[in-house]
Amino acid sequence: MITLRNVSKTYYPKGRRRAGADSDPAAVVALSNVDLHVPQGSIHGVIGLSGAGKSTLIRCVNLLERPSGGSVCVDGQEMTRLSAAALNQARHRIGMIFQHFNLLTTRNVFDNVALPLELMGMKRAAIRERVLPLLELVGLDDKAHQYPAKLSGGQKQRVAIARALASEPKVLLCDEATSALDPQTTGSILALLRDINQRLGLTILLITHEMEVVKSICHRVSLISDGELVEEAEVGDFFTAPRTRLGREFLNDFLQLEPPKALIERLEETPGARTHPVVRLAFSGDAVATPLISRLARECGVDVSILQAKVESIQERTLGLMIAELLGPADKTRQAIDYLESHDLHVEVLGHVQRDD
Repeated sequence: MITLRNVSKTYYPKGRRRAGADSDPAAVVALSNVDLHVPQGSIHGVIGLSGAGKSTLIRCVNLLERPSGGSVCVDGQEMTRLSAAALNQARHRIGMIFQHFNLLTTRNVFDNVALPLELMGMKRAAIRERVLPLLELVGLDDKAHQYPAKLSGGQKQRVAIARALASEPKVLLCDEATSALDPQTTGSILALLRDINQRLGLTILLITHEMEVVKSICHRVSLISDGELVEEAEVGDFFTAPRTRLGREFLNDFLQLEPPKALIERLEETPGARTHPVVRLAFSGDAVATPLISRLARECGVDVSILQAKVESIQERTLGLMIAELLGPADKTRQAIDYLESHDLHVEVLGHVQRDD
């Protein structure tokens, strides 16, 4: 449904000749050779730090930002090759919602939702037939004649979602759609987006810096850093075993699972003759319910000191996380790590600390 190939975007200082980023030190490379595919009917999240290129990426999909290079294909159409008129028609099939709602304060809820239909030249009776079911879908059928000033943040975003759906798009782009909302309201908006995805078969591409958003509704996630997609995975796999350092940092910040500060200060990168490893373990699937730690102590002859542990529900998967010290001789702790990895646990050695014995 959405396919980006080698998409790049460079911003040049105003008025300067666009001779290329390498020849202009003031040019800013926002995206660099991005490849991304979002299948029809899926929810794909793009996560990254501020300034990583998330907003530029999503705005390149509907050509609110025209890429400096590469291909953007949406629903079989190559967007960069369309005429102005054809691009305008293509955008009718791509809805978009923003962080700050962008509602017109002088229009009531009904008329805000009706706006794109009016711009398309639809007659008033047909607009009414389209808008009223949308207000019911987003739970605002009793707010049709209220103005944005009387609405909560969550209600404003529901209006924005209904407006984005008015032209019956096949794709919905979400640009930090929940960042301005409190956690409870965020949950209700995410539940609405999930329902829309399932009920309408809508393809959703969203960008966010919030791991909770990815955890709640996304099927796949891509991680962007300095304009490059550095990691992509199924959501369950990303939460279980991120492959990059940045992915692990996002996960650790979200889970708030770190060794005690006093222990961090003692960690050494390389093992010594009298050290033992501190490990972070990620369990998923059957491993969550299997007593591997007690078996580990019996079969490998090591003691396990559990420093922190928690269980998270990632959509339909259960994820167990633990930070522990493996206490014993070096050969035994190495055997213990091999044992854990052989049972499909993700094992990350955080460092080594001096033994007290």
